[in-house]
Amino acid sequence: MTKSTEQLLKTDRETIFHSSTHLKQYAAGELPGRIITGGKGLRITDSTGVELIDGFAGLYCVNIGYGREEMAEAIYEQAKKLAYYHTYVGHTNEALIELSDRILKMAPEGMSKVYYGLSGSDANETQLKLVWYYNNARGLPKKKKIIARERGYHGSSIASGSMTGLPVFHSHFDLPLECIKHTMSPYYYRREVENMTEEAFSKLCAEQLEAQILHEGPDTVAAMIAEPVLGTGGIVPPPKGYWPEIRKVLDKYDVLLIADEVVCGFGRLGVNFGSDLYQMKPDLMTIAKGLTSAYLPLSGVIIGNKVWQVLEDGTDQWGPIGHGYTYSGHPMGAAAALCNLNIIEREGLVENSRIVGEYLQQQMQVKFADHPLVGDTRGVGMLHGLEFSPDKYHRTHFDPNLKVGAQIAAACLERGLIARAMPHGDILGFAPALVATTSDIDQMVEITESAVNQVMNTLVKQKLWN
Repeated sequence: MTKSTEQLLKTDRETIFHSSTHLKQYAAGELPGRIITGGKGLRITDSTGVELIDGFAGLYCVNIGYGREEMAEAIYEQAKKLAYYHTYVGHTNEALIELSDRILKMAPEGMSKVYYGLSGSDANETQLKLVWYYNNARGLPKKKKIIARERGYHGSSIASGSMTGLPVFHSHFDLPLECIKHTMSPYYYRREVENMTEEAFSKLCAEQLEAQILHEGPDTVAAMIAEPVLGTGGIVPPPKGYWPEIRKVLDKYDVLLIADEVVCGFGRLGVNFGSDLYQMKPDLMTIAKGLTSAYLPLSGVIIGNKVWQVLEDGTDQWGPIGHGYTYSGHPMGAAAALCNLNIIEREGLVENSRIVGEYLQQQMQVKFADHPLVGDTRGVGMLHGLEFSPDKYHRTHFDPNLKVGAQIAAACLERGLIARAMPHGDILGFAPALVATTSDIDQMVEITESAVNQVMNTLVKQKLWN
């Protein structure tokens, strides 16, 4: 007998620990649940038959869209051939060999090897270990601190959650770790000096980074980890001149750069990697989400030549490297990634992301640049953020208790669009699949405008804003 949606949700509330959820309210039935049963392209369907436009591609990850039978077939064929074997002591599989060669050919110049995991979080845990090993092998045992950025997002495990620069991921978990520090965010909209140019703000960010390195001691600072574009911290592209200024500081003090490409990689910014767009010249790169478009879990650490040579020398000195996961280089994940990259290449989705992404930015500017409730509209490629303010000219904040961003996200959902209320500020995020068309963008923008206007009118009627 098939269970009803109500019965299934009852069991769900009794058995499942949900991420980013008020646990008691959900278990008590005070928060809604939704059972997703299918998807096609940009749209998903739930168990009650409701169809929604997913304006956030899951969690920035379903880049090729839902319902790709070609992906299911590729995974099935690999499962029939070889469902699993480990990659310890030189064991490998054909799909993994082909995938690694392909990734390195796509990556920026100077990348050497790929190590695999299952999520961006575990990949960034690997990054921390490799950086520590690297400096131990160089005879620099004190050079271990990692500098991340306020509002950055790098995962929610212990080390990656410490690198994340959002309070909700630290509070009550005894994070961050002492060895992980945070420097100022490249958040030009929230600059303290009103008439400061983007270039001047970028120099200020670099000066703050240098001051922090000097305060900690250059002989103790090993690496900086950063997203090309801030994702969960508010979808914040870097101000003009930011990455060249940051790179100069890192080079000066022998500090590695880890580019966290989990969100930006594989076409979301209209190029293969954000590192290419901003000429970041990373020493290490973290990849996940768009690698398989989330059809199966797979992540990777791309290791640059400079670091790799030291790792090799370390194993000459100490023997086989003591790091590994049971599922590293999983053949079914590799097969899914290859199929995903085939689709991206065959359908020109990186270029589509660039073209339709430009249209997304233009239409958001047209509708919201002068909207009285919108303080900032910003983005690049298939990433966009709307930030709401009660006084757009002074960039003030709404009372957090009003939850304006969450209200607007809910109003979008009522109209059939999933947009994400970002976790720190009244910000609405968009990250549609790379298969989106201009007509999809038109529909998303139209729904968003209606939702913003509804919440604005409600605030006025309730005399909470004028």
